Amino acid sequence: MATEKIAIGADQVSAGIGKRSILHGITLPLAAGRWTSIVGPNGAGKSTLLKVLAGLLPAQTGQVQLFGRVLHDWQPRERARQMAWLGQNEAAADDLTVLDVALLGRLPHQGWLQPPSAADHAAAEAALRQTQAWAWRERPLGQLSGGERQRVLLARALAVNAPVLLMDEPLANLDPPHQADWLLLVRSLVARGCTVVSVLHELSMALQTDDVAVLQDGRLQHHGAARDPATHRALEAVFDQRITIHRVQGQWLALPRLHAPEAVV
Repeated sequence: MATEKIAIGADQVSAGIGKRSILHGITLPLAAGRWTSIVGPNGAGKSTLLKVLAGLLPAQTGQVQLFGRVLHDWQPRERARQMAWLGQNEAAADDLTVLDVALLGRLPHQGWLQPPSAADHAAAEAALRQTQAWAWRERPLGQLSGGERQRVLLARALAVNAPVLLMDEPLANLDPPHQADWLLLVRSLVARGCTVVSVLHELSMALQTDDVAVLQDGRLQHHGAARDPATHRALEAVFDQRITIHRVQGQWLALPRLHAPEAVV
């Protein structure tokens, strides 16, 4: 990582909510133009870390940098053009049309009270086509299924055209074919130089990314290439050997271990 350009990263970050400490001294440099998945058991601090990286939750100690500048040194609108966000259970008014929701992603590029430009409409259309949601552009968001809604909210994030994209549980409500479409879409973004960071529960999907950051109890246990055997061992360890990682038809898959692992003597 030392010779690579770092897009975004945490340096000795600790954070929590109220009096509850969640993250403990995490240092995580994320190289530009790569896709990193953040994984770990429930309660490991994955979403909290992503929110700290996005500037949505302040670090109690340490700092986050975006392209070499401390995150909070960026002006909000400037930062919003550099970093797009898709969170869990994102709220949006149900009476807005799909196109209007996608156009919300263009707000960082617009002046105060300025209507969407032709470029904004083009970016929103391109994003909706990427997520296969353009056909619904006139439908109210409230009329969509959970999976359809998730694709529209992803389009909103894509419409920003930011060089960094952060996503928390982006596969929620997506069926397997659309999960595969999502994987190909994100791969195409990374191929064009975008830096992607995603919190994923779907470990087999996480193993299709470039790098994996493994969290447990608010601490970074491992950060390495998704194909690295050391990454696989770290994943199996934090899940108490209840999963096993195998290569099947050229892809790494995390499979449930259906029997208790043998005791180590």
